[in-house]
Amino acid sequence: MKLLIDFFPIILFFAAFKLWGIYAATGVAIAATVVQIAYLRLRHGKVEPMQWMSLGIIVLFGGATLLAQSETFIKWKPTVLYWLMGGTLLAGQLLFRRNFIKSLMGAQIELPDAVWSQLNWAWAGFFTAMGVLNLWVAYQFDTDTWVNFKLFGGIGLMLAFVIAQALFLGRYIKDEPGQPRPEDVQP
Repeated sequence: MKLLIDFFPIILFFAAFKLWGIYAATGVAIAATVVQIAYLRLRHGKVEPMQWMSLGIIVLFGGATLLAQSETFIKWKPTVLYWLMGGTLLAGQLLFRRNFIKSLMGAQIELPDAVWSQLNWAWAGFFTAMGVLNLWVAYQFDTDTWVNFKLFGGIGLMLAFVIAQALFLGRYIKDEPGQPRPEDVQP
């Protein structure tokens, strides 16, 4: 359910674009993000800082798209969001000596500090590369291709990256004490 809530604005943006074009889709994305934040606030009592930032960016860049009647602004929105996320991870590591990936996931996974550092750098690099890739697609292809990339390419690359991270982390995950490993269980 959380995944659906997270991708709700993107999916509605895609559907609205296919039906009515970029400007209607931009308005739908703004409204869907406002609804998403309201739902999260009512349902969970709080909204993550990244989600507030995403709301601010869609309102700013989407609003500029609608006011200027220029799709350039909405095409920059994913890049700005990716670069802010990557920049936040880098700033945490370099300026504040805090690993924000560890802060987010440390309660679920126990890893050596060096692996947390590698994970943080990998995510910062991924977000930076995704921002560059978004701009390349936005400026080298038509808007229809960019919208398809935004939904399928962006989500597909994120999924591939998460799977690669899971495979990388698999060798560092320890079995729970007292829990049998799958290969130790007799049928």
